[in-house]
Amino acid sequence: MPAVSVTDLRKTYLARGKTPPVEAVRGISFEVGEGEFFGLLGPNGAGKSTTIGCITSLVRPSGGRLVVDGVDVVARPADAKRRIAVVPQTRNLDRDLTVREILTYHARYFGLPAAEREARADRLLEELQVKEKAASKPLTLSGGQQQRVMIARALMHDPKVLLLDEPTTGLDPQARRQLWATLRRLHESGVTIILTTHYMEEADQLCDRLAVVDHGTILAMGTPEELKKSLPSGHILDLWLKSHVSLAERLSSLPGVLKVETIEPKDGDDATGISERLRLFIDGRDGLLEHALREVTGAGANLHHVSLVSPSLEDVYIHLTGKDLRE
Repeated sequence: MPAVSVTDLRKTYLARGKTPPVEAVRGISFEVGEGEFFGLLGPNGAGKSTTIGCITSLVRPSGGRLVVDGVDVVARPADAKRRIAVVPQTRNLDRDLTVREILTYHARYFGLPAAEREARADRLLEELQVKEKAASKPLTLSGGQQQRVMIARALMHDPKVLLLDEPTTGLDPQARRQLWATLRRLHESGVTIILTTHYMEEADQLCDRLAVVDHGTILAMGTPEELKKSLPSGHILDLWLKSHVSLAERLSSLPGVLKVETIEPKDGDDATGISERLRLFIDGRDGLLEHALREVTGAGANLHHVSLVSPSLEDVYIHLTGKDLRE
């Protein structure tokens, strides 16, 4: 039996005044195995948060079925909540309590006896590496420490499933990687984790499987490697050029070139003389690199950089959801 089963989930927010109805989720289905680390990727407004809200019973679905650890979330929301822990994106630690009090108060809410509350708090403070902050108030902690305290709090009632909503947003690179190490340890201990994130490297490093969501539907699902292999190209040829004319159209006509993307120059490109950055999605056939370089030199362009790489998870994400900015 999967730890989480989502079947044909639908959610439509009804019209309010002049605001039309919104189909936030349009038939999403997936399963998360016990002990699996599962990721949900998607732009703002894709339906990720609504899906998480339905799983946690905070949002009532318009249709479909949700089961957590064998419990129907809609029919038995109280039982389902005992099996779920949520770490929200916004840090919501009670600033008037100490770290230890935050943990024991949460456990008391779930009815754990005093001795068990204290024992679990000791264990989680140690495991989440915040033992030395047990007597401190949240506002004296760094962002990474606060995030680890939130995870410790979520685990106090021994949930079956841990849901993390963009847990590393706002953390510096060192704190982010330290939190990754914490999540890996939890995963290795058998905790089932569902993660939403905008960091492609984070999803690639941590998740066993991923679902890319947009416009309320799942566009693709699989392991990070399976998703990367799903792109129509096997390799990406990255060219930084200075030329009097754009070479995108000429290069796109070469045999073996499936797609050409023009990337806006980064800050400082003008100073280095780079006027065009092209990404060629290619099928990897022999001689293609030579033909591409011949086109560049034949057009009188100066080549400042060339690299041949495999597609990244970010390439998959952009390919599926597009390059338009979402607010």
